Amino acid sequence: MSKVQVLDTSGKKVSEMSVPKEIFAYPVKEHLLYEAVVNYRANQRRGTASTKTRSEVRGGGRKPWRQKGTGRARAGSTRSPLWRSGGVTFGPKPRSYYYSLPKKARRNALKSALSMKLAEKQLLILKALELKEPKTKEGAKLLKSLKLDSALIVDHHQNKNLFLSFRNLPKAKAVDCNSVNVYDVLNHKWLVFTQTAFESLMEKLK
Repeated sequence: MSKVQVLDTSGKKVSEMSVPKEIFAYPVKEHLLYEAVVNYRANQRRGTASTKTRSEVRGGGRKPWRQKGTGRARAGSTRSPLWRSGGVTFGPKPRSYYYSLPKKARRNALKSALSMKLAEKQLLILKALELKEPKTKEGAKLLKSLKLDSALIVDHHQNKNLFLSFRNLPKAKAVDCNSVNVYDVLNHKWLVFTQTAFESLMEKLK
């Protein structure tokens, strides 16, 4: 097992802890990372785009001209898709874009993302994260003391002050240890765990 430093909120070393080799020595599989990101983004889609077919467009009930004798093409409605202000052919309708990846693929994709962060030395473990009050300036102050520009902060959801303090910071996000996903890990430069959240996630991935 390799070891990582455990820091305090000022960035000073407090202790060391071992990280499981089966997770952080896992090979970085780019195809799995790609599949996980595409899956996450697809599942975030609302799928509310909608167009009207010729039967749904208002009007067009009267035949515009007689069938024969005018020299023009046959027409039965002014709401034909061929006409201006007509219906749309094969346009989008409300639908769900949701699909799920196999459990093993999701787990291995997260292992790949975690091992990549460790290899790039962009993973930090903090002893604890206790903010005095739920204010954005407290979150910004923490990032400044750790010298982080873009970070995903992982802790337990009971730490309400932490989650509220990071809610309005554009380049930082706080998530519960049970909600860590590949997209968020890759979308932020730094990955920051509290020690208890890190241990909980390791138990889950073993």
